[in-house]
Amino acid sequence: MVTAYCVKCGRQDKEKGKNKPMKNPAIHQTAKGGFMAKGKCPDCDTTMCAMMSKVNAEQAITDGAAKNY
Repeated sequence: MVTAYCVKCGRQDKEKGKNKPMKNPAIHQTAKGGFMAKGKCPDCDTTMCAMMSKVNAEQAITDGAAKNY
């Protein structure tokens, strides 16, 4: 499971926005070579992003928790 902070939900209540599981996460590689997961918030459907290490990104893909793009 890939988790991230939802900015929209976090505006209302900081604790409510923390560590939410992403809906349909996908792993992307940034222009500088880093990795990030992009998905949707399960509550408000806002796009969420989480920066990841290469090891965590590969682990999420092999576990089936995220797709590779």
